[in-house]
Amino acid sequence: MSVKDHLNSKLNINQWSKEDRPREKLMRLGAEALSNAELLAILIGSGNTEESAVDLMKKILTDCKNSLNSLGKMSIKELMEYKGIGEAKAITILAACELGKRRQSEEVAKRKDLGSADAIYQYMHPKMQDLDKEEAWLMMLNQNYKLIKAERISQGGFTETAVDVRVIVRNAVLNNATIVALVHNHPSNSTRPSKEDDRLTERIKKVCELMRLYLLDHIIVTDGAYYSYREQGRL
Repeated sequence: MSVKDHLNSKLNINQWSKEDRPREKLMRLGAEALSNAELLAILIGSGNTEESAVDLMKKILTDCKNSLNSLGKMSIKELMEYKGIGEAKAITILAACELGKRRQSEEVAKRKDLGSADAIYQYMHPKMQDLDKEEAWLMMLNQNYKLIKAERISQGGFTETAVDVRVIVRNAVLNNATIVALVHNHPSNSTRPSKEDDRLTERIKKVCELMRLYLLDHIIVTDGAYYSYREQGRL
C-alpha cells in the first residue's frame, strides 16, 4: 500500500482528495476506470469507524476471493456480519449483483440465435447459478432459433411427476414455438445426468416428435459448466 493509499484509508471518503473519490473518479474517467471495490463503495456510501467504504468492500471482496459471483451468493445475514454493513447496505449490494446477472441475460438474449447448448447455457446460467433447489425451465424458440419466451415449469425437483409434459406442449403451442429446449439445474454442481433425467428426456422427445415440435436440447446447468444431451449425441 502506498503512503497515499494508507492515508486515504484512515480518512472518510469525503476527506480524500477529489481525484481519489470514487464518485468524482467515475465522473472524470468513466465507470470502467473504477475497481469493483470502488463501484460497490459508491453504492454503500460509507464504511465504519476504522475503514472507508472502499476498504470495507475490499475486505468483503477479499473474503469472496475477489469474485463478484461469490459475492452475489452471500446472504443478507452473512453480509451484515461485517462492521458497517447493515440491512439496507446488504440489500443494496445483493440488488447490484442481481442487476449484473440480469444485464448479462439481456445481452445474451440479443444475440441472433440460441441454437447451441453454449448459447442457452450463457442465457440461463445467471438465472440458475445461485439456486439451492432444482428448477426446470422451458425455452421456446422460433424456427430461426430466436427466443420467444423462457418459462419456469417446475420448482423443487426434477422428475417425471414434477414436470408435466402436457405443460411443455401447451406452452409451446400457445407461444407459437416450433423449437423447444429443456433446462434444469443441479444444485450439487454435478453435471452428470440422473436416471430420472434420462427417462424424462426420452419421454419429452417422444411427445415432441408426436406434436411436430423440435426438441433442440436438454441441458443441465451448474455454476461453471453444463451437460448437453444434444452434444453428447443422446438426442
